[in-house]
This record gives sequence, structure tokens and C-alpha cells, in this order.
Amino acid sequence: MALARFRKVCLDAQDPARLGAFWAAALGRTFEPDGRGEGGVFGPTPGHTLWFNAVPQPREVKHRVHLDIYARDLADLEALGASILLPEGDDRRWTVMADPEGGELCAFLREELPAERLHRLVVDSTDPAAQARWWAHVLGGDVVDDPRGFSTVEHVPGMPIDTFDFVPVPEPKSAPNRIHWDMTAADVAPLVDAGATLLRAPGDGILWHVLADPEGNEFCVMPES
Repeated sequence: MALARFRKVCLDAQDPARLGAFWAAALGRTFEPDGRGEGGVFGPTPGHTLWFNAVPQPREVKHRVHLDIYARDLADLEALGASILLPEGDDRRWTVMADPEGGELCAFLREELPAERLHRLVVDSTDPAAQARWWAHVLGGDVVDDPRGFSTVEHVPGMPIDTFDFVPVPEPKSAPNRIHWDMTAADVAPLVDAGATLLRAPGDGILWHVLADPEGNEFCVMPES
């Protein structure tokens, strides 16, 4: 039984309107400001939401969490403000790019774009298999281990992103993630019992819990309505 339900993906941004407009255009959607300096890119269900939080600090280290998207042409993404970091080649079928604030993303080229251009949420991990199994337990998905060393969580209820991937890296997490995901749950105690760390309890106008998974990746848990 799942311990929580996926809700949305959140991205920190110095300029939420600019970064939100980039991601909206890249995904074939529209950025909607909230009137308070933040805003979202919305889709057909709440789970499709990308929310852009305003933060004062710039990106300082490589993103440990990134998004994979489908695109028709790299030039289209460059025209929106992205830049190429590592071209497709060798055994890579994707191009590593940076968004307008320097956050990494991977672009997979397709002549015909699917209706949903966002297809992976990817997390760097020192132990991908363990991370995938932990998140599959939390969200109720299925784990697939790839012989190349990464592990994937599939079929997460309410999560329209195709796969939740955990890829191997040698270095541990060293700074707060600029991309995280929100969930809903009736109680955070089962998450803590399963190995999550409580970073912040609700208070001072904050209605949700902030937790971290076993490798320190932050996530927020909203109360179920």
C-alpha cells in the first residue's frame, strides 16, 4: 500500500516568470503567474503541474534532480533560452542542455512530438536500486533495474510523468535541490518510519511538512483534503 500520493513537481527560480515561460513553451503549455511572484505550468490533471518557487540564491552546483523532455529541434529550445552542454553522441540518445537559469535537462529528439513532452523525472543517486525501491514503496510504483546501473519506478498512481529514474553518480548530495516534488498523505509518521527525515514541521504560515528521503532529497507532504 502506498504511503503517499504524487502531487506535482516544483522548481526553484530566481525569476519564476522567465523560467516558467521557458518550461511552458518547451512543453507546449502556458505559464500562469499567481500575482505574488511565483506561478505554474498546468496540464490536464493536477499531477501535470510544474510550480515555480521564487528563491534569492542562484544555481551554484549541478542539479541533482532534472527533467527529461521530448523536443522536435534543439534550435527551438535554444531560441527559448536553453544552451547545449553535451551533444548527443557515443551511446547517448539525448542532448544535455541547460535552461535559462543553468539547470540541466535532457532533450530527446522526435519528429513527431507526443502529447506529453515531459517524460522523466531523474534523480542522481549513490545507490539507485535502493532509492528506487524506497520510492516505489512510498508511491506504490513498480521497479525496473537496468543492467547499465540505473533503476526506474514505473506506474506510479496519479503521476503522469512516465518514469521516475534514479541514475548512479559517485558524489553524495551536497546542497539543497532546486527541483523537488510534492505529495499528499494522511500522516507523515509512516514516511518517517520508512526512513524519511523530517526537516520542517508545519508552522509560521507553512501548511506542509518538509522531509528528505534516505539520500537527502527534499520533498514536501501536504495534508490530504
